Amino acid sequence: MAFDFDLFVIGAGSGGVRAARFAAGFGAKVAVAESRYLGGTCVNVGCVPKKLLVYGAHVADELEQAAGFGWTLEEGHFDWGTLIANKNREIERLNGIYRNLLVNSGVTLLQGHARLTGANEVEVDGQRYTAEHILIATGGWPQVPDIPGKELAITSNEAFYLKDLPRRVLVVGGGYIAVEFAGIFQGLGADTTLLYRGDLFLRGFDGSVRTHLKQELEKRGLDLQFNADIQRIDKLEDGRLKATLKDGRELVADCVFYATGRRPMLDNLGLENTGVELDERGYIRVDEQYQTTAPSILAIGDVIGRVQLTPVALAEGMAVARRLFKPEQYRPVDYQNIPTAVFSQPPIGTVGLTEEQALEAGHKVQVFESRFRAMKLTLTDIQEKTLMKLVVDAETDKVLGCHMVGPDAGEIIQGLGIALKAGATKQQFDETIGVHPTAAEEFVTMRTVTR
Repeated sequence: MAFDFDLFVIGAGSGGVRAARFAAGFGAKVAVAESRYLGGTCVNVGCVPKKLLVYGAHVADELEQAAGFGWTLEEGHFDWGTLIANKNREIERLNGIYRNLLVNSGVTLLQGHARLTGANEVEVDGQRYTAEHILIATGGWPQVPDIPGKELAITSNEAFYLKDLPRRVLVVGGGYIAVEFAGIFQGLGADTTLLYRGDLFLRGFDGSVRTHLKQELEKRGLDLQFNADIQRIDKLEDGRLKATLKDGRELVADCVFYATGRRPMLDNLGLENTGVELDERGYIRVDEQYQTTAPSILAIGDVIGRVQLTPVALAEGMAVARRLFKPEQYRPVDYQNIPTAVFSQPPIGTVGLTEEQALEAGHKVQVFESRFRAMKLTLTDIQEKTLMKLVVDAETDKVLGCHMVGPDAGEIIQGLGIALKAGATKQQFDETIGVHPTAAEEFVTMRTVTR
């Protein structure tokens, strides 16, 4: 059978665009359908605009520290509208870059909602196309618990487009998105409370990291309320929102921001017209080569619910393109030792196993920890401390995990990710000359076992 396309990609996010571009570069005839925005969550309502807002919030720290270095500054004034307008302009620029990347690669770009009408057929705005392979890369979508007044709350989708900075914000959730936005709102001047139903946020991260970040956020004045959850939200006559907690307390705020998880974006996708099955969590079920239970249909990225990070979706998209159209270059994605950053304030960088994971896996563990006040802060009154931690296999000397909370954690952990991928030992860390004076050198000068 002759098909209109060799590959039809549904979703122009990071993974979908990468798969489409490289497949076209390998000689395939490719189409991409996107109903919202080019670049997906990351570029439009995720990591890129979030990082820009984090930069904006961090300026407050720089201003506070300036006096210690001899600078006398007039009282600063922050304008939310300017930050959002500048952010919007940058996102529009990136949208254009993604469009050019696709079109210049020879990809057919269809801007409209794509719906599967069969194992090899897709409908976009009434027009049907056939394809030998179909790739689903539709990503995820924020979800808010089904409570009375849920429509009054916002998610990360809406937070990037608020007309004004709320004076009082309730952030609900215990994952990295909740922690990051709590830091953004507070850093930009909003009175911020973080509510989480569990004992401590960032479940799955190293215990030392979680505890250390809690302490540092409390130093900054962030109101952390654990074992707390909202039962209902009501709008008051003055326009503010009243959140009634399950313990009966009432909190009033201008904005209630939910970051309580994301679901796969499968709305009106037409999966019922195919043999595609979902797993027990509601994500698309795929094998190790991203093939669904319908042989002609593949899926990657957040919609399969593995590691929901942009660079992982990029790697998955590359793997699909190579396997289908350049098999001699194919290599599977390695999900071990993926470096990760949380752009909290202070930020987190982590790669490899946590102490808890290493023990659970049966390793005999040596832990090296260091807490110190960064050199930059010694001329100020700021008492923030940086945490660095190595988790080492006591029998093989192999470094199993590196964890950091402090300035530039994400930048520093990237290089350590290469070291762990290469199987570095603690001795090799010790024999590496440090760059002085930097915080990063602490990773190669920790000599004493903490426990």
